[in-house]
Amino acid sequence: MKTPTLRVSTRKGLFTLKKQGRDWTITSVDFPGEPVTMFLQDPRDGSCYAALNLGHFGVKLWRKLPREKEWKEIACPAFPKVENPDASDPAPSLGQIWCLETGGTDQPGFLWCGTIPGGLFSSRDRGDSWQLNESLWNAPERKQWMGGGYDKPGIHSICVDPRKSHHVSLAVSSGGVWTTDDGGESWKNIGHGLRAEYMPPEKQFDLINQDPHRMVACPANPDFLWIQHHNGIFSSTDGGLNWREHKGVKPSVFGFAVAVHPADPQTAWFVPAIKDERRIPVAGKLSVTRTRNAGKSFQSLRKGLPQKHAYDLVYRHCLEVDGTGRRLGFGSTTGHVWISENSGDSWKLVSAHLPPVYAIRWA
Repeated sequence: MKTPTLRVSTRKGLFTLKKQGRDWTITSVDFPGEPVTMFLQDPRDGSCYAALNLGHFGVKLWRKLPREKEWKEIACPAFPKVENPDASDPAPSLGQIWCLETGGTDQPGFLWCGTIPGGLFSSRDRGDSWQLNESLWNAPERKQWMGGGYDKPGIHSICVDPRKSHHVSLAVSSGGVWTTDDGGESWKNIGHGLRAEYMPPEKQFDLINQDPHRMVACPANPDFLWIQHHNGIFSSTDGGLNWREHKGVKPSVFGFAVAVHPADPQTAWFVPAIKDERRIPVAGKLSVTRTRNAGKSFQSLRKGLPQKHAYDLVYRHCLEVDGTGRRLGFGSTTGHVWISENSGDSWKLVSAHLPPVYAIRWA
């Protein structure tokens, strides 16, 4: 049996936590002191990837192959030069790698990358080279995308259909949900039923105005998706074409993170907060919200989580469930990491002194 392993990307390095007996221990630190925005371990061949945002020194991407002991810097996605950019669409430059995902099992070495600004890149050679998806970049609607949590729009969620690798869906903050059935040759803006309450009434259901904070698809039923939206929780049973809003969820429908059970699409988890300017747990009490019946009802899970003066915010990629569907982890802006081994019924604090957490992933 493999040792449960959690990779934690933080403002000051990439931390590896492993379960040893009943305890969780930090067993290694990669890129100490450097901001790691995303980590990916490719289940097809074991290759590991780490994205860094070094500010003045730019965005960097590193890879470690299974038989290698050291990380190696590889090519980074780059936007093509624009000779005569116009004021409404200036020449882009890479601000951050916000999402890394693998292609299908029939696409060895193929990777997808979502960036800020809203570029979608692909690589066919394990990151040695990258190509901008020009079909999406040149879509007329892209010029209507807006910044969400950042000044510029970004692609943060990429869902590859395990049944057919050429079917890919992604979410943009802010620019709605997009899908392709031909591997990225063409794209459609979908998402009927998504609602942006911050827009004027006549524009609240416009597909392009939506701000999905995170979108996930159930591996066992890829047509069933969940979105944690800026102002609500939504689910879809038809691949994202139509969405149902789940209203009145306590303590809040605002948040950034969502995770879905790998085998049961009706089970999903969220981490609620107070939205907009404050962005802290409701009433200073940290909780995880769970549904087990496709959103007909929700539970607020608090056992083991602080219920007084908690100021932990959980970013988009900081809540993850592993392949068992019972083990979850989440990390916060205050450097805390909690793990549950009973589907969220109770939580254990496994680290209280890490840097702010940007993303976590089960390895």
